[in-house]
Amino acid sequence: MNNDSLPPGIQDELAAWEAAGLKRELTPPKGIDFTTNDYLGLSRDSRIQDAALQAIREFGPGAPASRLLRGHLPPHETAEKKAAEWCNAEAALLFQSGWQANQAILSTIPQKGDVLFSDELNHASIIDGCRLSQASISIFSHSNLQELEKQLQNFSSANRRFVVVEHVYSMDGDLAPLEELADLCETYDAWLIVDEAHAAGLYPFFLHPRLFLRMITGGKALGLGGGFVCGPNAVIEFLISRARSFVFTTSSSPATAAALSRAIELAQAETERAEAAHRSAQRLRDGLQRLGVETRGTSPIVPIVLGSESRALKVASKLQDSGFDIRAIRPPTVPEGTSRLRIVCHADNLAEDIDRLCQTLAPLAQNIELPKTVENSERSLLVCGTDTDVGKTIVSALLVRATQSQCLNVRYFKPVQTGDDSDTQTVSQLAEISQSELISPVVQLRLPASVDQAAEAERVSVTVDQVFLRMKKVFGANPGHHWIVETAGGLLVPFNRMEDQSQLLQRLGAPGVLVARSGLGTLNHTLLSLEAARARGLEIYALFLVGEKHPPNFKTLKDRLGTLPIFQLPLFREGPTTAHLDAWLENNSLEFLFHDNRLAKARL
Repeated sequence: MNNDSLPPGIQDELAAWEAAGLKRELTPPKGIDFTTNDYLGLSRDSRIQDAALQAIREFGPGAPASRLLRGHLPPHETAEKKAAEWCNAEAALLFQSGWQANQAILSTIPQKGDVLFSDELNHASIIDGCRLSQASISIFSHSNLQELEKQLQNFSSANRRFVVVEHVYSMDGDLAPLEELADLCETYDAWLIVDEAHAAGLYPFFLHPRLFLRMITGGKALGLGGGFVCGPNAVIEFLISRARSFVFTTSSSPATAAALSRAIELAQAETERAEAAHRSAQRLRDGLQRLGVETRGTSPIVPIVLGSESRALKVASKLQDSGFDIRAIRPPTVPEGTSRLRIVCHADNLAEDIDRLCQTLAPLAQNIELPKTVENSERSLLVCGTDTDVGKTIVSALLVRATQSQCLNVRYFKPVQTGDDSDTQTVSQLAEISQSELISPVVQLRLPASVDQAAEAERVSVTVDQVFLRMKKVFGANPGHHWIVETAGGLLVPFNRMEDQSQLLQRLGAPGVLVARSGLGTLNHTLLSLEAARARGLEIYALFLVGEKHPPNFKTLKDRLGTLPIFQLPLFREGPTTAHLDAWLENNSLEFLFHDNRLAKARL
């Protein structure tokens, strides 16, 4: 049969697809890889290749039957055991692909009378799996916890409720607020299903009593193929008997299973690979932002939204001509008007290649009208520090009083608090904020330590996306205010193994002031902190030196920092009071912070 004798409509639809700039073509790899999901660079690891070859020699190149009909081999059992141990699950089941694994979960477990709550940006495998289910489907806006909560309330009479999300979203590179989602599931007797496709190997596995199942694909960070469903023994046994995408398909090859086992071992043992992938992504984001190119997400997926399909194709083509393998992503993969480059960073990307990519891409992206970040009407000023206990809380109270003196509605907010001391209560007393107006931290940890260490002590995880989304909810519930936002410790204090506080501040997009000690040792910390802020595109409007005056340090900083305002604030021998702060404000004007819209809108 040739094209002239095809059934009606196929040629016309193909022509319309091509005219819209949506026709796809198969193109071999060419240039430096900034496209594949081989985040850890394991696809070419000789140790994994050796494991696959050994399995071929022992069991043959394939398993020409389903697992239930003689296709079940020792490498499958080993791979499943390693996958379960990796994510702290009772058991795991290996499928030919992550797509088949998601379809098995969603078409088999939820039944008539159940409800599936699915994030609107979930992967196509989740969407199609939901469609195959007998359960009702309720779609909620991307990571919108308030909307999800309303939907859970509306379906309170359902037999069972399942919330389905991705840990890392593949087109925007952002992370789901897993802790808040799990808490909602606990409140409304629902169960959380997490697709770990773009997270496994890059982020710690989230644990919670309401986490029901997770899917781990072998085709991303593990560099291979296949997909695991990980969860309770009873559920895995149920899938073995009932999941059509398992029962009625040929088994994965023993080579794939053996290679997956080895890849899981390496991902666990060589954590520096994940750290390198995250560093590469941060270097790319920093470089592009310095050159005026807006980026999205916080993961090794770095999207550059260009708008039209033709523009995305044109920029991708020019980058390919420059030796970078970067592809355009177009509808229906992403929504209309958001065609983009999806740049993926890997553990083995070289710094010089990343820098050259930034220099090549920046002029191509000029004059492109990017979608504006949704902004809240509130205006925020961040209070950052060079270190812990440098006086951020006192400066925060001072700024609250200064804002009040401008007859502006002001709220103080410390999103992350570690230790038993309450900086919120301290500011409340010094700035005379009523108890009814206090905003509690969105993350509170008992150990007085860095965020990552305090979180680890309580066996919980803290991520940038998690804190950002909680802050967004607080801002939304308290409209019409100016905000003084105190950070936790130093500018680069770690939130987890991969993220630090500066990434949250980048997401917020608000300016800040830097607080430092006045005495010996401050010069290096202060100058490095200011340099780090500039490198990340964070605007610092003033420097506060807290403690006994140190004229040489003040002079050195004044000489080096030029026009940046520098203020000196004493520690006050008997402890600061509201009267002390007001007296200081009488002699030191901070009005410049509140004029000409300098108190900037946060990107919430």
